[in-house]
This record gives sequence, C-alpha cells and structure tokens, in this order.
Amino acid sequence: LKLKNGKTVDVKIPAGVKDKQQIRLSGQGGKSIPGAAKGDALIEVRIKPHTFYRRDGDDIHMEIPITIDEAILGGSISIPTIWGTVSMKIPKGTSSGKRLRLKGKGVHQGKKKGDQYVSLKIVLPETLDDELREAIEGWRERHNYKVREDYGVDG
Repeated sequence: LKLKNGKTVDVKIPAGVKDKQQIRLSGQGGKSIPGAAKGDALIEVRIKPHTFYRRDGDDIHMEIPITIDEAILGGSISIPTIWGTVSMKIPKGTSSGKRLRLKGKGVHQGKKKGDQYVSLKIVLPETLDDELREAIEGWRERHNYKVREDYGVDG
C-alpha cells in the first residue's frame, strides 16, 4: 500500500475482515504538530462482490444450478467453497430453492467458523427432446399434482 507520504508498506489483512472495516497502521500516519510523534494511518478495506458467493457475517451463501435428473434422482455434486471444492449430496426429490448447509465452510475468525449455505436451482436443458416431453406428459396424465392450492388458485 502506498501512503500519502509516498512510503510503501506491506499490510497484513486479517482473516475474517469485513467490508468497510478499518485497519490501523500504528505510527504510519502524519505528524499532528511539528516535533510530535507520527500518528496512525487508517485504511478502509473494500471487498469487491464475488460472482457467485455472498457473505452474511461469517456465513457464505451461493446458488448453484442442478439438472432435472439430479433433482429427481439425487446424487453427489462438486461445490466450490472458499476453502476448495467439496462433494455435496443432493437428496432425491429436491425442489428448486432447497438450501443445504456445508458446516464450517464459511469465513474463519480464530476458532469461530461460519457455514456455507447452498441454494439449489433446477435448470432444464436448453432443448427438450421428444423423449423427455412425452415422459412428462404421460406422468402428468397419471398424477394429480397440485402445488398452488395454498395460494387460492387451481393447479
């Protein structure tokens, strides 16, 4: 970091620092009056938003897409965390919006560890082939599947 006086200093950013948090650089500021000791320099940390992670305190939140077959049949998928990639089990019959927790995969501050919450989003294939369309049409004809009754509408 280059200070106003032109001096360059290395700044250690502590684990778990928050956006807009200040770090004090002891004795690195200017003098308030001639002959006095130098004051402290204060720097404000700005954390750039991430493409898919969102921080809330010590917890990390993200949304990850899953396929229709992963939602229906379940399975394991790879999940990126700030600590590296981990495997996460998707339960059979998972709906979009289901939130799963990866314990201890959030921000670490000393012994305190946040969690990572993963919200699942079912993404359909770009093109629906005849096989999938016919399978779903046949299934719909055989089942009375209603999801909006609590909203006072049909279907």
